[in-house]
Amino acid sequence: MPITRICLVRHGETAWNAQHRQQGHEDIALNERGQAQARAVAAALQGQDFAAIHHSDLQRATATARAIGAARGLPMIVEPALRERHFGILQGLSREESEQQFPGLYTEIRTRNPHIAPPGGGESLDSFAQRISNALHAIAVRHAGKNVLIVSHGGCMDIMYRVVTGKPLTEPRDFPLGNATLNWIDYQDARWNLRVWDEKAHLADSRDEISS
Repeated sequence: MPITRICLVRHGETAWNAQHRQQGHEDIALNERGQAQARAVAAALQGQDFAAIHHSDLQRATATARAIGAARGLPMIVEPALRERHFGILQGLSREESEQQFPGLYTEIRTRNPHIAPPGGGESLDSFAQRISNALHAIAVRHAGKNVLIVSHGGCMDIMYRVVTGKPLTEPRDFPLGNATLNWIDYQDARWNLRVWDEKAHLADSRDEISS
C-alpha cells in the first residue's frame, strides 16, 4: 500500500494563547502575530503538493488554512471533528483562574484524568481522543497514497502524536506543540510513523501552549 503523508499544523497564535486562556470551542480569531505565522507557514509549504487541506471549523484554524491554501486551488475541507477539546466551564479561564475557581476539577484536567468531563458541555479526555483518532484515520484512508494537510489545535495534535507514537493518553506531555510549526507523519498498511515534529525554521517565534 502506498504511503499517505500528512502535514499537521497547529493554528497561528491568538490573544487567548498569549494570555494562557483555555479556548476549547470558543471561536477566537488570530492575533497579529498569528496572522504573520500563518503567512510564514504558507511560504514554507509553497513547494509542497497536497491533495487537500482539512481544517477545523473554528476561525483560528480556518484562517490559518486559508492563508496556506490561498491561490493554490486546493480543496478546503471543513472538519468539525477537528475542533479543540470542549473544556466546559473552564473555557475562557486562564490556568491560574481555573485553579482558583475550580481547583479539584482543574487538577483532574491537568493530570490527564481520562474520564472527567468538565461541566457545561465539556468532553472527557477519552471521548476527545476517540473523536480525533477517528478523524485522523478517516483522512488518512480517504487520501491513500497522497499528501494531505491538516490544520487544527494543540490538544488535537497532542492526541495525534499519541496515536502515531503509542504514547499513553494519561502520560504527561513531553513534546512541543508550537503555534504554526510543521509536523509530518506517515500512514501505511494501517501503521503510523513519525517523520518530523515541531519544525519551526520558518518562524520567528512560536508559543508552546497546550490549551488551544
